[in-house]
Amino acid sequence: QVQLVESGGGLVQAGGSLRLSCAASGSISNINVMGWYRQAPGNQRELVASITSGRRTNYKDSVKGRFTISRDNAKNTVYLQMNSLKPEDTAVYYCKLEDLGFSRNYWGQGTQVTVSS
Repeated sequence: QVQLVESGGGLVQAGGSLRLSCAASGSISNINVMGWYRQAPGNQRELVASITSGRRTNYKDSVKGRFTISRDNAKNTVYLQMNSLKPEDTAVYYCKLEDLGFSRNYWGQGTQVTVSS
């Protein structure tokens, strides 16, 4: 059974930084995409950034230049470095693993990020 464990959320002032981590455990194929999504109250869950096992990245326009996604394939861990945070970045951030080899998707439990103005 695959599990995703997230960490690194918290409260930060506008302009500050946070680093999120998501570690995946269990039977995972080598062909996968790991990503971070977020959901603010009253809003739909949206993609923030994703990275393939080949390290190809994709970002939501509003976070380009501020957020950086990376991964350690040996540890099945994905990171999201968030700089220059804004109040509108406040949301619950979820890690997602798309296992393309086994055609399955998995979600983490979510971690709260709150940016005060």
